[in-house]
Amino acid sequence: MPALRYRLVNVFAESALAGNPLCVFEDGRALDTGTMQALALQFNLSETTFILPPASNDATAHVRIFTPGFEMPFAGHPTLGTAHVVRDLMHAGDEIKLEMKAGVIPVNAHGDVWTLKANAPTTHAPPVTREQFAQMLGLAPTDVLDGALWVDTGSEQLILPLASAEAVERCRPNAELLSRYSVGAKRNGLVYVWARVDADTIRVRFFFTKYGSVIEDPGTGSACANLGGWFVARDTTLPLIANVLQGDQVGRPCRLGLRVDKDRNIFVSGRVVAVGHGEIIL
Repeated sequence: MPALRYRLVNVFAESALAGNPLCVFEDGRALDTGTMQALALQFNLSETTFILPPASNDATAHVRIFTPGFEMPFAGHPTLGTAHVVRDLMHAGDEIKLEMKAGVIPVNAHGDVWTLKANAPTTHAPPVTREQFAQMLGLAPTDVLDGALWVDTGSEQLILPLASAEAVERCRPNAELLSRYSVGAKRNGLVYVWARVDADTIRVRFFFTKYGSVIEDPGTGSACANLGGWFVARDTTLPLIANVLQGDQVGRPCRLGLRVDKDRNIFVSGRVVAVGHGEIIL
């Protein structure tokens, strides 16, 4: 097998060593699913992607997304980061469509700031009390607001509003309770907590369980899209534009843009910074 070329980029990054890291393999045609999964585990980043020829004439490229443990139908920072690589590899310009398991995702760029359009959301409410959520997060019941929803714009997540940005920063989730109380139709053991800092800014954190422990993701584009779906489901006045702050607690500041237009279309944006490249020999 010839050497496999890959690139490393940081997504939602405002500087070279910030944002959420992503590994993008330039050509995955020689790889089967098991090898892709093994390579994702080798790099051990939150996601690794593989570029393939599209099946649809409507798409620029087909993309498969893997965490170290499983394949995902859609994820935000892999979409934006892979689009950045596809533009360079294929000279595709600033309007790109990426074919994924979740469908064809339109992505466009202004310089190195990329924006994706998410799928329309589906939602359902969890049968869990505020007191149980508070216990799960290590908070007081008064820190948790009503309105928790499971939202899916491509990847299902629990979206949970908190009373203040300070409460978001105080979260100390319990792994056993996160697995018990965060149970959706497709996924479990994860939660995206959020609160407004001011009218234009939202502070968020995303927690998930892995090998019995709680892990915090620095920048979660799919969950940001699902937050947009939460606002749609709650009939929030539109249009809505917000700066979303994430990742500071884990030393990888991420800055995401969320926009929901008057027609309920959801857009997530962020800057992509290229930081390296290399080859794998199998």
